Parts: sequence; C-alpha cells; structure tokens
Amino acid sequence: MLAALSRCWAPLSRRPLLLVPARGRKSRHDPPAKSKAGRLKVPPPVDPAELLVIAERYRQYRLIVRGLRAEFKQEVLQKQQEEQLLSESGQAAKEAHRKLMEWNNAENERMQRKREERLRGEEEELQEQKLQGALSHARFMEDFLKEKEREVLQLQEEAKNFITPENLDQRIEECLDNPCNYNFAIDKEGRVARRSMLS
Repeated sequence: MLAALSRCWAPLSRRPLLLVPARGRKSRHDPPAKSKAGRLKVPPPVDPAELLVIAERYRQYRLIVRGLRAEFKQEVLQKQQEEQLLSESGQAAKEAHRKLMEWNNAENERMQRKREERLRGEEEELQEQKLQGALSHARFMEDFLKEKEREVLQLQEEAKNFITPENLDQRIEECLDNPCNYNFAIDKEGRVARRSMLS
C-alpha cells in the first residue's frame, strides 16, 4: 500500500508508465476480497402493493409513449406525402404561379397608369395655383407701387411748404404779419363767442 502511494506522489519524471486506478478501485480481473468471498447477494424485499402501482404506472407510460410515437410517425408520413404531391403537382403550381404573376404585373401596370394620371392632374393644378399666385402677387405689387408713388407725390406737395434756410426769413415775416390767435371760446352753434387779444 505504501509503495502504491509513493508511486502516486512521485514526481512526474520518475513515475512509471503504469496507470493507477482512481480512488483505489479494483480492476475487472481482481478476485473478490476475502471478507466478501462467501457473501450471497440478496435483492431487497419488494412490497406487492407498491409493485402493482409501479407496474400500472409503467403500463400507462408505455401507452402514452406509444401513442406519441404513432402521432409523430403519422405527421412525418403526412409531410412526406405532401412533399410527394407537391413534387408531382410542381408543374401545376408553376403554371398557377405564372398566371398569378401575370395578373399581378397587369394590376401593377394599371395602378401605375392611374397613379401617373393622378400625378399629372396634381401637377397641372399646382401649376395653375402657382400662376394664380404669381398674378395676385403682381397685382399686389402694382397696387403697392401705385400707393408708394401717391405717397411720394403727396410728400413732394408737402415739401413745397417746408421751412428751409433759404426761405426762413420770409416765413418769419409772414408769421409776424399774420398772427393767429387760438385763444377763443365758441357757443353751442359753433360761432366764436369771445376772443382774447394777443399781448
């Protein structure tokens, strides 16, 4: 025993190439131990009621598994038959697909024509709206320019009465010659009732 342990703990470089069983187990060819040489293996006792319950449960389990296997087998066979039918009716399916694609292409062309007509109508309506907007803007600008010209003419007319350094002496003389008295009272009819004299 000590020799075996010393072999297990020996460094790797000094170990022999023999494989030591793990955890001290015997190999298949070793005889039984001397203490167990005459021992007879007796199975543990089985309760008959428990054995009946277990047997019934195993029977139900086998029935369920057999049913599931039959179900899966039927599904696999059905898929195989469908694939075979599809491969046999491949030409018919291709023809049906071709007809559907032709119908789809015709429908796409019809919808494309309809869409182009709608877009053309929208484009014409947009052009007309732009034209109307341009005309209304031109009318607005024309009215605006006329208004500005009228204001300029009015300012030019008013500028004739402005006081400038050239006519300042003349305007002062006119004001002194024609004094205005704003200190007066009026009656209910709007006539001047009383006027105070300028100082």
